[in-house]
Amino acid sequence: MAPSLASTPTASVETKVDRRVAQSPGDAEDTEAMAAMAHRRRRLPGIPQFLSAAAQRQWQLEHMAGAFRVFAREGYAEGISGHISVRDPEHEDRFWINPLGVHFGLMKASDMICVNLAGEVVGGNMEGSINAAGFQIHSSVHKARRDVHAICHTHSVHGRAYSAFAKPLEMINQDVCYFYKAHAVREKIAESLGDGKACILMNHGLLTVGQTVDEAAFLFCLMERSCKVQMLADSTGHKKHFVSDAEAAYNFRMASTPSALYTEFQPHYQLEEALANPPFKQ
Repeated sequence: MAPSLASTPTASVETKVDRRVAQSPGDAEDTEAMAAMAHRRRRLPGIPQFLSAAAQRQWQLEHMAGAFRVFAREGYAEGISGHISVRDPEHEDRFWINPLGVHFGLMKASDMICVNLAGEVVGGNMEGSINAAGFQIHSSVHKARRDVHAICHTHSVHGRAYSAFAKPLEMINQDVCYFYKAHAVREKIAESLGDGKACILMNHGLLTVGQTVDEAAFLFCLMERSCKVQMLADSTGHKKHFVSDAEAAYNFRMASTPSALYTEFQPHYQLEEALANPPFKQ
C-alpha cells in the first residue's frame, strides 16, 4: 500500500506517472538547460509529475531512501547524525524525515516519519523517533522557504573540515559554479540560506536544499567534493586561477536548475537501485 499519513507504509507501490506531463514545465532557463544537456538527442525527461499525491509521496520516499543509500556509499554516515527531509506533496505543513539510529545504508521508504511543523508525528513509521536537533534545522528551513521541498544535512568529512574556515567556496572550477552566489556561511541556518541552494554551517558541516530530494542530494555530494577540491588546491601553495564572474554566472544558469540537478543525480540513484541489498523501496 502507499504511505499513509495515518499508518506505517508496508510495501512499495507502482509509481503512477502521467506521461503526458512527465516533463516538469519549469521556467525558460530550466527548459534551456535541459535541452543543452543531450547533444542531438531528445531532451532528457526531467522531473516527473504524478496522477495522485499518494503516488508522488511513494516516489519521494523511495528517492529519499535512495539518497541515503548514496550517502552511505559516499561515507557520510556518522553515528546517529545526519538527516534528509522531504515536504509532503499533499500537506504543505508536514514533512518526512529519517528515523534516529538507522544507518543510511539500511534506510527504506517505510522507515520515514511524517511530522508537522509543530513537531507532532502524524504518519509513516509511528514507532520511530527523530533527531531533535534535526527537527529544529529542517522545520526552520521548511517554514522560511515554501519553495524548498527537500533538505539534506550530514556530518561529512570534508564539509566539516572546510566549515572551520567560515568562508564561502571559491569559484575555482566549473562544477563549483553550481553554487555561484547561491550559498552562504553562517550559524543561523534559515536566515543565512536566504533564497540560496546551500549553506556552510560554521564548525558543523553542510546543508543543501532543492525542489526534489534528488536535487538536494546531488548538491550535497557536489558541495562535499568541492570542499575537498578547494582544500587540495589550497594545500599546494600555488597561485589559483579563478573562473570569471561571467563564466560562473553562465555555468550556474545552465547547470544549476531544478530539472538539471535532478537529472544529474539519476545515475547515482540508478546504481543504488541495481545494488540495493536490502531493497529500499519498501
